[in-house]
Amino acid sequence: MNLALGSTLASIGLTIPTVAAIAIFFNLHLNLGISDLNIVLMYLNFFIGALTLAIGRTTLLQGVVHLIIFFEYLFLSLVP
Repeated sequence: MNLALGSTLASIGLTIPTVAAIAIFFNLHLNLGISDLNIVLMYLNFFIGALTLAIGRTTLLQGVVHLIIFFEYLFLSLVP
């Protein structure tokens, strides 16, 4: 299991920054391959995650908010 997680982390952690650096260097448009709605949900998740980490303690309410965002993402991904 550790081997699979390490391989996944290495491929994601090295591939995405490399592609982004090449796109910036050659002034190319970088498309993440996700829709505008999913980008909004991603930014919302980053914002809520930053709020959760800034406080230092996680409450039940914050966990429920993360789960609601996750289930909303799943629902909107499966039902167009």
